[in-house]
Amino acid sequence: MMTQKEALNVLKTGANVFLTGEPGSGKTHTVNAYVAWLRARGIEPAITASTGIAATHIGGFTIHSWSGIGVKRFLSEEDIDAIAQKKNVVKRVADTSVLIIDEVSMLSSGTLSMVDAVCREVRRTAQPFGGLQVVLVGDFFQLPPVSRRGERHEVAARGLFSSGRNDETDGFAFAAPVWSAMKPLVCYLSEQYRQEDAEFLELLLALRQGVFTDAHRALLEERMAAEPKQDMPKLYSHNADVDAINAQELAKLTTPLHTFTMKEHGPEQVVSALKRGCLSPEELSLKEGAQVMFTKNDVARGRYVNGTLGTIMGFAKESGYATVKTRSGRTIEAEPDEWRVEDGGRVIAKIEQVPLRLAWAMTIHKSQGMSLDAAHMDLSQTFEYGQGYVALSRLRTLSGLSLEGFNERALEVHPDILGKDAEFRAFSEQARAAFSEMSVSEHEAMYANFVKACGGKEPEPGTGNRAKASADVGRPQMRAKKSGTERWRGTFELLASGKNWEEAADELGIQVGTVFKHLERLAEKEQPDWERLSHLTSAKDIERAITVFKTLEYAYLKPVFEALDEQVPYETIHLARLIGGFPLPPPRK
Repeated sequence: MMTQKEALNVLKTGANVFLTGEPGSGKTHTVNAYVAWLRARGIEPAITASTGIAATHIGGFTIHSWSGIGVKRFLSEEDIDAIAQKKNVVKRVADTSVLIIDEVSMLSSGTLSMVDAVCREVRRTAQPFGGLQVVLVGDFFQLPPVSRRGERHEVAARGLFSSGRNDETDGFAFAAPVWSAMKPLVCYLSEQYRQEDAEFLELLLALRQGVFTDAHRALLEERMAAEPKQDMPKLYSHNADVDAINAQELAKLTTPLHTFTMKEHGPEQVVSALKRGCLSPEELSLKEGAQVMFTKNDVARGRYVNGTLGTIMGFAKESGYATVKTRSGRTIEAEPDEWRVEDGGRVIAKIEQVPLRLAWAMTIHKSQGMSLDAAHMDLSQTFEYGQGYVALSRLRTLSGLSLEGFNERALEVHPDILGKDAEFRAFSEQARAAFSEMSVSEHEAMYANFVKACGGKEPEPGTGNRAKASADVGRPQMRAKKSGTERWRGTFELLASGKNWEEAADELGIQVGTVFKHLERLAEKEQPDWERLSHLTSAKDIERAITVFKTLEYAYLKPVFEALDEQVPYETIHLARLIGGFPLPPPRK
């Protein structure tokens, strides 16, 4: 198991890497830090993903598009030769030094093998992927690749390029011969930045380890009694359920309809791929009172992230854009944003749309990668390994779950993954131990050699790029060389300046739960002026929470949340515990 900083150090050596970990462990954050480090040295990585949705999230290609294999399920020698004659493919592959493939769990072994074959052909070398550094990112406990019965037989019958699979269900990327040939170092991230509920974390871990007990089942059954709130997003297995619910709920609203049409720029084929991956529809119809979800991160201003939920409060008179009130109480005017595909730092296609979608309901598939405070789920029709785990792991706490039902498949992960996961963990420990034995100078020499081999160059001293690009991954404001107390006081001052919880967490690059850990540590050293945080909540709710805390033996958050009929946010309750000076509860046994 590794920290994000340790994983980044492995990546910077140029080794092939499989970056994995539980949902919320910071895989995307680590990749982004590595991309920034590369770009600061003039190295432009190829950023790809296994699906259109995932590719849209990261601003890159699908691996199918990048490699030129398109929708092909098999490649003959003639197919490989034809792809290697395409100028755009040749330029992309030949000019690349680092290939990143996100959501590798949904990539079949056959597809990975085909990409390898194209890279070797274009780059004229027998090395795996033509000698590129390959960074595979994902979690095999999540949704698996789609397999089609009979493919293996078609391969054999037609003499096509084979994926090396043993049967029609053995399609995971790690089954491809090239996976073993490239000898990826495994970086299994151990930190957790999404789930803040120890009981819930233990339940999710039981799912991952295939040791789901009657006690865990009882916890889920308890959530079936939870009354779903009207503004909770609903997760379903099938598109038909989602579309019907969203259309039905929108039709109930008697307010005027406002429609926003997507704009597009670039080649039709690339634009079409962007549209398929964009969670916002081409024609977005909204009404005042509609439940919505933001569909991408607000990188420039940090006001929302992909998955932020809210309600349409109205439409601005001048711009006509929707005004959204988020669950945290923030009001945001939702201006159009863009989704783009870049090649070598150049934008080759983009689409523009208001980054919203109706959020009374969504599919489990489209929820992958999101973080949700609360959701109502129907897992009674799950049909694929990992669907139940993906849905449940979107949530931060068990108390945020309202469950309509679940079947046995919802409690299952793919049996082939259980043993493989133990192997990945062991390999990660080996890699961590090996790197920890190296000196800093040895690490730096490996980084420098890799940068030189890629044709890059270290930033000039004094430009500021070196410090920024080589900063420790983890969270941006945590990188400064400050004492713990100074860092914790900095978090407090950021909140006191008028930021809300989400804004402060985003600016610091941490989770809201970690913001509270900073405040807790600060309170141990000094008595902050909590009045300076009065803008974050109502005094009445603070008083109500403090009253309940006084009746409890231990100052746990969940009992207070339930005692207040789940109407007071956890953030307010957490702040009340700090203001009231209630000691942190002992760890649950």
